[in-house]
Amino acid sequence: MHLTFKKGFDGDLEKLPKKEVPGAVQFREYESMEKLSLIANLLAIVIAVICAVPVFFAIKKTFQTNGFEFGLWQIILLFVLEIVTIPVHECLHASMFRGEVEFYTYLKKGLAFVVGPEDMTKGRFVMMSLLPNLVLGIVPYIIFFFVPNQLWLGIWSLGNIASGAGDYINIYHAITQMPKGSLTFMSGMHSYWYMPGQTSENE
Repeated sequence: MHLTFKKGFDGDLEKLPKKEVPGAVQFREYESMEKLSLIANLLAIVIAVICAVPVFFAIKKTFQTNGFEFGLWQIILLFVLEIVTIPVHECLHASMFRGEVEFYTYLKKGLAFVVGPEDMTKGRFVMMSLLPNLVLGIVPYIIFFFVPNQLWLGIWSLGNIASGAGDYINIYHAITQMPKGSLTFMSGMHSYWYMPGQTSENE
């Protein structure tokens, strides 16, 4: 994996790395970055609300039995984690690539993403999409319920689960659209799939 940082993406999709494979089929997905951002943000809100409910009851129970203090150190820790989480999230995505991958920030739309036009199996694509949400969201979210007095962990983890909304959309497309044995690759802001036998460009 060779990661390159591309600062200040301005929304020009022509600047993203592209790849062409004869016969490849584009995922049925959102045609514009703006629409993807809108849908992902709405989905993130829904996920955050759902995940916040058990966190609230865990905190309430802990407060009633033992009490806790959301001290300054927890506020500082939460602030620091929020800053470092975005690049770590994208680097975890990038770790699943074997070749060239580029990291983009699109601050105007509140997006950060990686693009690498290499072939992946359905399983590796799903794992690439899910990995940051497992490491930074789902696992610490589960841990929180064993230490519910650590409010920062509950807030941080549910935020990370919710922020993976765009990744969940990609996973859904891959699972529902890729035939068995097919490969997928990213080109621009879109993903494509093809059957290895139809071209010489295999993984």
